[in-house]
Amino acid sequence: MVLERGEVANSWRRERWDSLRLLTPNWQSRLPGYRYEGADPDGFMTMAEVVAFISQFAELAAAPVRRSTTVTSIRRADDGYHVATTNGDFRGRSVILASGACNVANVPPFREAVPSSIDCVTALDYRNPEQLPAGGVLIVGASATGVQLADEIRRSGRPVMLSVGEHVRLPRMYRGRDVLWWMDASGVWNQRYDEIEELTRARRLPSPRLVGTPERTALDLNALGAAGVELVGRLAAIRDGRALFSGGLRNQFALADLKMDRLLDTFDDWARTPPRDLDAGPPERFEPTRVPPAPRLGLDLRSGEIRSIVWATGFRPAYSWLAVPVVDRKGHLRHDGGVVDAPGLYAIGLPVLRRRKSTFIHGAEDDARDLVDHLARYLAMPR
Repeated sequence: MVLERGEVANSWRRERWDSLRLLTPNWQSRLPGYRYEGADPDGFMTMAEVVAFISQFAELAAAPVRRSTTVTSIRRADDGYHVATTNGDFRGRSVILASGACNVANVPPFREAVPSSIDCVTALDYRNPEQLPAGGVLIVGASATGVQLADEIRRSGRPVMLSVGEHVRLPRMYRGRDVLWWMDASGVWNQRYDEIEELTRARRLPSPRLVGTPERTALDLNALGAAGVELVGRLAAIRDGRALFSGGLRNQFALADLKMDRLLDTFDDWARTPPRDLDAGPPERFEPTRVPPAPRLGLDLRSGEIRSIVWATGFRPAYSWLAVPVVDRKGHLRHDGGVVDAPGLYAIGLPVLRRRKSTFIHGAEDDARDLVDHLARYLAMPR
């Protein structure tokens, strides 16, 4: 039984902005026994196409989905679990938590210090620029979501300021192929969680700063800066109506550029290993991220220069309904590759759950097979 709080593909229907496309190419959209078979394998799905893709998979798989059923609590009961929902209670020997890692916006606590004259929205609330008041917009966060919203809102004619913290820079295309082809072919995507030295850090890294467009273009900070977006450092605090930005912008840029070059080195090393015979161009390196001449360190939020703030500061899971002691003080689920620290309890869809690709659509199948194998062995044990 699959319990769904809304409709199939509910988050894609209700919690995405209008113009969003997947950042993974269509050929990489695959689920167990089902994959993209359209005429544009190198394109990027719109939200309507993602909803149709997942809905069709649910139909073909004959998934036993109970729609409009919100789980209100899960607790231990005898040798299994008692699951309370808005449509009745259920019992199961095992439960898989597939609620993902993007349940609520991860907004910093100093959001409460924003003056009431400033409209605030999160990436879960944002739909299009028209919902924002006229005037300047501060976007906090420069990963995939932040840069896309900065570009879209700038094109609407509003002045945009982008606050940049830690980010993962990647080119859209590398040596004539999509960079995610390289991630896939070189084995980077398939690196297992138990092979990663700094696993906790890997699980908390921002999403790669990529954008899916029909033109297959890159949207980096150099392009945004050249288009008129003002780049400032990480938003460190808000005091007495004034936003304070970190002075470490140069370091953030240098670190992201360095990590990108190291990843490209990995691709190049893999491509040179015999017996590779790739139809790919020569190795490339990209212009370093340009630092603004004098990035500002503060902004008076009461001056009228900024009328709204978009919090593109990521997301976090929510487990308020999980009445099993498996969540640590920071709100993270205790698990070993999706096997939760409670008998018969599993999770899927979390960052680097079992592989680096775990939170991407094409990453679900391998993780699911591993977990189902463990689940089958657990259910085969005598009670």
